[in-house]
Amino acid sequence: MIPLEERVAVQPLPVAVPVWAWIVVAFAAFALYALAMENGALLASKAEAVHELFHDARHFIGVPCH
Repeated sequence: MIPLEERVAVQPLPVAVPVWAWIVVAFAAFALYALAMENGALLASKAEAVHELFHDARHFIGVPCH
């Protein structure tokens, strides 16, 4: 066993996340918001069209929309 005074703390290496990965995450977050929550708050001029577009998908994944 290594004596306590000779032990070295290991620092984790930083992880470089590419820009395209952040873009994919942002797009996925917006798509999830649009599918689950959008009822006119963000896309006010097209609220009914957006709701109808995602209506069946909401029911399919179990999100109540009524």
